[in-house]
Amino acid sequence: MDGKVVVVTGAAGSIGRAAVTVLRREGATVVGVDLRDVDDTGADSFVACDLTVEAQVKDLYDGVVRRLGRIDALFNNAGVALPADSSTLDADLSVFARTMAINVESVLLCCKYGIPHLIAGGGGSVVNTASLVARMGSAVSQIGYTASKGAVVAMSREMGVELARKGIRVNSLSPGPVQSPMLEGLFSADEVARRMVHVPAGRFGTAAEMAEAALFLLSDASSFVNGFELVVDGGISAAYVTPED
Repeated sequence: MDGKVVVVTGAAGSIGRAAVTVLRREGATVVGVDLRDVDDTGADSFVACDLTVEAQVKDLYDGVVRRLGRIDALFNNAGVALPADSSTLDADLSVFARTMAINVESVLLCCKYGIPHLIAGGGGSVVNTASLVARMGSAVSQIGYTASKGAVVAMSREMGVELARKGIRVNSLSPGPVQSPMLEGLFSADEVARRMVHVPAGRFGTAAEMAEAALFLLSDASSFVNGFELVVDGGISAAYVTPED
């Protein structure tokens, strides 16, 4: 990543902050982006932006190129799991729509306005953060979140195929449960225990582990990986019966 310019959205969150750290460690110049005007992400520069507002997203990427001259990679990591997002039978359409706007429409906008700058520079890599629930059902549903992350995987696959001959790779990263303030705010101790029984490793992942996976997809080390969903879940999706100890 040495010398590359990377834009990381959701940079004030756990995975975003960790991604900023690993990308800078590998020599990238990182622009952190978040809705919250938090300038302690560790990024080389920071931009506050509402990624659901098209004009703001366009200005974001145009501004990065004006200041830094180029963009080489996008980590579209911003997303939300709203506490009011619940089961199918109790679904609130306003909550569903808000979740889709933040988790799906923002990814589309970041790609729409970010990727042309990658193409102008000769190509680059895009990673969109999805989730394990894009491929596995849950009896404790957050139906909006699940639908949104399935859409991210599908869009990423489509974009990767569509743009491959323009020098663009687009992949999705699907974390399993990650120990984070967002997870701690969503789940009670009983809800955590209900999920933990399905994790072969006996623990949730860390933000740093997700960031290292994103680094692989963003870097030239994955130069022939495209349209792919990288699942980083500690073996949850491979498990039938997990160890007792």
